[in-house]
Amino acid sequence: MVSERSLEVLRVIVQDYVANREPVGSKTIVERHSFGVSAATIRNDMAQLEEEELIAAPHTSSGRVPTDKGYRLFVDHLSELRPLSSAQRHAIEAFLGASADLDDVLARTVRLLSQLTHQVALVQYPSRHQARVRHVELVSLAPRRLMSVAIFDSGQVEQRVIETPADVDASTLADFRAVVNSVVVDRGLLDAAAALDVLAAADARDGVESSILATLQEQFAANRQEKLIIAGAANLVRTEEDFRGSILPVLEAVEEQVTLLRLFSEMEADQRGVSVSIGRENESFGLGETSVLASGYSGSGSAVSRLGVLGPLRMDYSSNISAVRAVARYLTRLLGEA
Repeated sequence: MVSERSLEVLRVIVQDYVANREPVGSKTIVERHSFGVSAATIRNDMAQLEEEELIAAPHTSSGRVPTDKGYRLFVDHLSELRPLSSAQRHAIEAFLGASADLDDVLARTVRLLSQLTHQVALVQYPSRHQARVRHVELVSLAPRRLMSVAIFDSGQVEQRVIETPADVDASTLADFRAVVNSVVVDRGLLDAAAALDVLAAADARDGVESSILATLQEQFAANRQEKLIIAGAANLVRTEEDFRGSILPVLEAVEEQVTLLRLFSEMEADQRGVSVSIGRENESFGLGETSVLASGYSGSGSAVSRLGVLGPLRMDYSSNISAVRAVARYLTRLLGEA
């Protein structure tokens, strides 16, 4: 059992190591922090922490650094989060508020989160397999060219250009648009796709209508796939010294969206609404030397999706958790107003 003072010693070891990347010794702790006890007492506390495998010596006659287990205990007892500055909060509102549509707002979100935290930022598209069709628009571009626009309640808009085998007049196009909307609006993607199958099977369908229905099926199928946007991979390279071996396996793991989505799905939020997965907890995903922080966001009527950051174990957990949580809350508010 770790004493309260030993827990406080662990806290300053984590903070000093994150700040300086130098192993922390008892003399340094006494000089920098007001514990009111001798270096010998601090050494005893550090010995207890080392026995509990919360800190370790990277090499002989050195200070100590936190272990995976030590970072986990530190995060679990992290009572105070470093608040974002007013300038940072204004930057979030100004940068994301200028977004034009869902694709733009998520692209801006991932870039902003990477800049705020100096980590790899990850944003999951709204959970689209639960999305419903809000409207389908068919727009004439030329006598034999159309654009189909599928709009979903998640905020996603999917556009495709259709080359038709025959000319299409405006009246016919409007009539068929009404038919399509009558069977797909307010349906989930699977139900909407099934409804299109029924329409496509009708004997009276001509080549133009068949082309439109096939394209809409492709659009609905595309929106059943989960998707991540990633930014800031260069930040991993800048912290390469924090990884024991080659950074290449981490970069390869980051490129595997399926892996990251599965990790997101298995992370559980704490009382702050943030999920934190550290070191060995990520080994099965090929990310055993990284920490992942995530929080949930949602749009109007959509299920909760995740955004977060990934980086080395040696990261500023307090500031990064604050940034992830603040961006997730603002994104939820922004999408709810859309």
